[in-house]
Amino acid sequence: MNFYRETKNLHNFKDTEIGKIPKEWKVVRLRDVLNLLRNGLVAKQNKDGKGIAITRIETISEERIDVEKVGYIEEISEKEIAEYRLRHGDILFSHINSLEHIGKTAIYNGDPPLLLHGMNLLLLRPQKTIVNPYYLLYLLKHPRAKAIFKRMSKKAVNQASINQTELGKLRIPLPPLSEQKKIAEILSTVDEAIEKVDEAITKTERLKKGLMQELLTKGIGHMEFKDTEIGKIPKEWEVVKLIDAADYINGYAFSPKDWKDEGLPIIRIQNLNDPEAEFNYFDGEIDNRYIVENGDLLFSWSATIGVYIWKGGKAVLNQHIFKVVPKNNVNKFYLYYALFLAIEQLKNRIHGSTMKHFKRGELKTAFIPLPPLPEQQKIAEILSTVDKRLELLKSKKEKLLSIKKGLINDLLIGRRRVRL
Repeated sequence: MNFYRETKNLHNFKDTEIGKIPKEWKVVRLRDVLNLLRNGLVAKQNKDGKGIAITRIETISEERIDVEKVGYIEEISEKEIAEYRLRHGDILFSHINSLEHIGKTAIYNGDPPLLLHGMNLLLLRPQKTIVNPYYLLYLLKHPRAKAIFKRMSKKAVNQASINQTELGKLRIPLPPLSEQKKIAEILSTVDEAIEKVDEAITKTERLKKGLMQELLTKGIGHMEFKDTEIGKIPKEWEVVKLIDAADYINGYAFSPKDWKDEGLPIIRIQNLNDPEAEFNYFDGEIDNRYIVENGDLLFSWSATIGVYIWKGGKAVLNQHIFKVVPKNNVNKFYLYYALFLAIEQLKNRIHGSTMKHFKRGELKTAFIPLPPLPEQQKIAEILSTVDKRLELLKSKKEKLLSIKKGLINDLLIGRRRVRL
């Protein structure tokens, strides 16, 4: 698909109430490109699979129609079926939800073949002679539209709502229909590529899970096994308490007054879970045991329970995270994978309703299998190969998401045009 940029040809743009757009584009209200804008059928639903499938708020929680999250209704007339049956190209819009999820959308592509429009989701039925449904879908997913939806919302405790009349007044850019179709095709192509990568990630994660279960219980090439407190393991292996496999050094209890604009990054739990999370910094003196280097093994025991290999540079460790220093007979990378087994054992011992955590003493209650050191290394190498594959796939997905973001920003305001 060929593109060209319009930014150098400013005379081809015009000023409008929504900003500069190409001269041949229009600005219209959302309601003017719809045949229908309304709420769904109010009816008693069941989750037993009895009757006809009907949408719920959860049905579009992932911004797609998830057939695993529909409800069902048994008592319904033929007239209601005809009136509330979704048609190909219908868009569902979440207008009652938490503020975080308000404005989520999904398009109906005919699967399942019979699906009814349920309450608490708005139905937007495009006039296909005026607007391409997929172009409209991408327009509603644009970050600018998302921001408008949040401003438009009426806020209440744990919930926000958008009035459908107000939504209908939303002004949108409308290119010629042929250009809308090309824009939608381009963005759909990127979405399909992202979906394929997601499928590959899911398959690889499934492979990793299976390999971990196999290698951490049966090892490599063993024929004789013994019963232990954690199940059957190879005869040559040991079972050790998690607390005995390593030293667990809790991070330093930094307070906001310790935070600086420069110095060593402070590793907090959010920095482990979100690569884009901002760091706070510390520039004072601190015991070397709180220093983290690239490749160190970290174990967060509060809020988000997880295991990580630190991939950043030199940093200092915040509280609620252990720096895990394996004993001489334990391979660091083997322990990294074995800790996932230990977390499963600790799940029943997690405390707290809002801030979930476990206590240090409970490391004595979890056990891991311990092969001889050479076999630990081999197991870790096999699983590391799968992890590298996962990293490549996730990196590919990030690049595709970045491409999509750029295309959405440019194509939907006419800064980048398609050749028709």
